[in-house]
Order: sequence, then structure tokens, then C-alpha cells
Amino acid sequence: MSMPSAPSRSHYSAPAKFLHWLMALMLFGLLGLGFYMQGLSLSPQKLQLYSWHKWAGVTVFLLAVVRLAWRAGHTPPALPAHMNTLERLGARLGHFALYVLMFAIPLSGWLMSSAKGIQTVWFGVLPLPDLLEKNKEIGNALQTLHAVLNLTLIAVLLAHVAGALKHHWFDKDDVLTRMLPRRA
Repeated sequence: MSMPSAPSRSHYSAPAKFLHWLMALMLFGLLGLGFYMQGLSLSPQKLQLYSWHKWAGVTVFLLAVVRLAWRAGHTPPALPAHMNTLERLGARLGHFALYVLMFAIPLSGWLMSSAKGIQTVWFGVLPLPDLLEKNKEIGNALQTLHAVLNLTLIAVLLAHVAGALKHHWFDKDDVLTRMLPRRA
């Protein structure tokens, strides 16, 4: 196994930035879609939206695998020297929580669908195996877990964005700009 490369610049690599912003768009989109779907009555439109939500969730899971593999081989830029121990711990725990949630939320959704007897079909063409036998009680428990994990994700995302903006506007460091696309 190779050692992660040492940080050679103050910005994240182009693939890391691409994965970050793609995941951000997908996560915010899936959260919005999830809340929107809750208010719909049963209809073909609602079923189609659930199907899209599920295949997009599987895609998030797969992208999280790619992102974690990339991160394992590419050390991110160092945190600013002025950050105190509590801020460093918060940054590390926040990133750890984001990675855990990028895996746990899609997995809980897939498990929930399996337990409810509703197959997940990726992009409408690739049926994924059910991970559990049909069981209404387990399906309902997993639905609650999925909701709690998503509410946790919202809290962690808000803290993540607030931290980045704090660094940009108050600390005047490069924590935010090093993840932004470079301007020519």
C-alpha cells in the first residue's frame, strides 16, 4: 500500500474539488427532493421521484467510495497554523461525520427499501439485490433511522458551511478558497 502523497500546494487537487462540489450538489439536491417527496400524495409522480432519489443515493454511495479512495492517496492541504486545538478537532470530526453520513444515509435508504419490499434499480436499468428480507417493522425502523441521519447531515453541513465562511470572512485565511475552482 502506498503512502498518501505529501501536500505540495495550498489548494486541493482538481479531482478532490470536483468530487467535493459534485457531492455537495447531489447531497443538497437529495435533501431537497427527500423533503419535497414527503409532502406528496401517492401518485405515479411520487413513485418516479422516489426512484430517482434512490438511484441518486446509490450514486452518492459510489462517489463516496471514489472520494474516500482519492483522499486515502492524496493528503489534503494542512490546516492553517493559527487554528487552535478545538478548531482542529472540530474540523476533523466534521469531515469524519460527513464521510460516515455519505455512506450511512444511502445504505440506510437501500436497507429500508429492501425491508419494505421495494427494489432499488440504479438508473432504472440495474436492479440491485435486496439487502434484507421484507419486514414492515424493520422497514419502519430504518425509515426513522434514514430520517434521523438526514437531519444529522443537515446539521453537519450547516456547521461545515458556517466554518468555511467563518474562516473566509473573520479569520481571513484560505480554508474556503483552497476548495474553490481556480480562476484564470
